Amino acid sequence: MKPDILYFGKFPDPTVAELNRRYTVHHYATTPAPEEIPADVAQRVRGVATEANRGISRAILDRLPNLEAVSVFGVGLDLVDVAAIQARGLPLGNTPDIIGPEVADLAIGMMLASARQIVFAEHYARSGQWAAKGPIPLGRSVAHKTCGVIGLGGIGRAIADRAVAFRMRVLYNATRKKPDAPYGYVDDVVELARQSDFLMVACKGGPETRHLVSRDVIDALGPQGTLINVARGTVVDEEALIDALASKRLGWAALDVFEKEPDFDKRLLDFPNVLLQPHHGTAAIETRVEMGQLMLDNLAAGLEKRPLKTPVLT
Repeated sequence: MKPDILYFGKFPDPTVAELNRRYTVHHYATTPAPEEIPADVAQRVRGVATEANRGISRAILDRLPNLEAVSVFGVGLDLVDVAAIQARGLPLGNTPDIIGPEVADLAIGMMLASARQIVFAEHYARSGQWAAKGPIPLGRSVAHKTCGVIGLGGIGRAIADRAVAFRMRVLYNATRKKPDAPYGYVDDVVELARQSDFLMVACKGGPETRHLVSRDVIDALGPQGTLINVARGTVVDEEALIDALASKRLGWAALDVFEKEPDFDKRLLDFPNVLLQPHHGTAAIETRVEMGQLMLDNLAAGLEKRPLKTPVLT
């Protein structure tokens, strides 16, 4: 008899097919309230697979007395009650190393789109303004500018390495200096912003980094600076960001994540100098399929009492 599992969110078709082949699957498109999980199902469930942006709460964990493993599709754990999982002694895995290059590609693309006005320029050509008004207003170069990176984990390091290819000077801030990083370390995030032309936010989310990009950081970046966030919306003080944009104390912003998703603050729509993206840092077919396979491998390992490939908790 196949083990019962819950899965929350949306996974690639090959991942879903494999889940259904291996397990008796109970799917919820969004994270359910605990009472939405029938009592008889809750008793049988041995594993949970969840998107990082769906997570799993202590209340749901308490609903599942026979749970043996949790596997996260993604890297962020801010919506996963890690402490509750640890208290139960359960293995927890995520998919960290796969997403770094893909999210970094988007971050660099957002930087170029902002600096070189790619979205505006496409509309300018398509709408006939090029023919009617002549050449587009000049954009900005990224070469020989400073790219500051907040967080030098897998995503941040991939951003830094790519920025070098664009002839940028790279500085970074992290919880500690990285001995293997060939980039300048700045131990204060306000000072990093002050020295940066483009400030990339690539650190983890959660309570410890909430509003790390504060009003002071945004003001230090200043009217010639660009803020790019591909981390978590909670890392940036969005109210301070909107105020800085409205008062022209910040030059540009490019955002793939927001404090509230998907119904983000509509005041951001008022700023033509803000590039908005729908939280799709890993949204490439190849990457999502690879993430799905790793999630499956971690789930199977946990249920079979084997070491997880990419454990958060063992």
